[in-house]
Amino acid sequence: MDAMELRDRSGLTEKEFLQSYDVSLYERPSVTVDMLIFTVTDKEQDNYRKLPEKALQLLLIKRGEHPYLGQWALPGGFVAMHESIEEAAQRELKSETNIDSIYMEQLFTWGDVGRDPRTRVISCSYMALVDRTAMDVKAGDDADEARWFEVTYDLFQEKRTNFDDGFEYEKLMKIALKGELELLTATIKIVETLKGRSTKMITEIVECKGIAFDHAQIIEYAIRRLQNKIEYTDIVFNLMPPLFTLSELQQVYEVILGKELLAAAFRRKIANMVVETNEYTKDAGHRPSKLYRFNSNWNRY
Repeated sequence: MDAMELRDRSGLTEKEFLQSYDVSLYERPSVTVDMLIFTVTDKEQDNYRKLPEKALQLLLIKRGEHPYLGQWALPGGFVAMHESIEEAAQRELKSETNIDSIYMEQLFTWGDVGRDPRTRVISCSYMALVDRTAMDVKAGDDADEARWFEVTYDLFQEKRTNFDDGFEYEKLMKIALKGELELLTATIKIVETLKGRSTKMITEIVECKGIAFDHAQIIEYAIRRLQNKIEYTDIVFNLMPPLFTLSELQQVYEVILGKELLAAAFRRKIANMVVETNEYTKDAGHRPSKLYRFNSNWNRY
C-alpha cells in the first residue's frame, strides 16, 4: 500500500489494526449445524394388487451423550474454526449417519438464547430430500442409533382474531414421529400477526416428548418449507426412479403435502415436468400403466 493508506481514529492502518486486534473483546457463541434428511418410502401392505401407500420419513439419531441423553435429535454438531458451515454439515452428516456427498439446502438459522443448556449456541439448519434406498445409514460418533421415523403433521387447533388494521392467526400443529419402537410427539404454536403493512410470525414449542433441544421447532419449520418447495421446484424428483407412473408421482406429492389431490388438476400442474415414454409397468396384479421420466429441460421460472 502507498503512504496514503487509510488510518482509523487511532492512527492505525488496517494491517496494524488487525495485528493488535483483541479477539476477547466480544464473547463468541458456538456455531452448530443440524441436518433434516427427508425421504418418502412405501408402507408395508397385505394386498399386492394395490398401489403401495407411501409415508414421509425423517432421519434422526439417538443421543449417546449429555445433554438429552437417550432422546432423539437431528444429525448435527459443532462447526470447527477451520471449516465452512457447509463443510461442517457434510462432515457431521457423514460421521453420525454414514451419509456422504448429498446436496443440502440451507434452511434457517436458529439463535434463541436458551436453546442449548451447554452454552450460547447458534445453529444453521440444512434440508435434503433423498432416496433412502441409496443410503447406507449407520450411527457413529456420539450417536447410539440412527433411524428413519415416519412423519405425520396435522393442524390441531386454530383461531383468528381480526383488528381494524389487520389480524392475528394462531394455530397449533401436532407432529408425530413414529419409529420401530418409539413414538415422539410435539405441539408447535404458530402465531402470525398482520398490522397495517407489518407482518410477524412467532413459533414456540408447547409440548415435546422425546425430541432433543428445540429440534421439534426446526422439524415443523422444515416440513412447511418442504411443502412449499415441492409446489414450485423439481425437488420431489430426487425420490423418483428413472421411470415412474403419474399415480406414483401423485402419491409422493400427496404424502408430502398431507392432502389428496385431484388427478386431473395434478396432471395439468406437472405436465411440463415429465416426459411420456413408450414403456409400461409390468407388475403382477396391476393393469399396465404408462411410464414417464423427469423432463430435465422444464422451465422452472
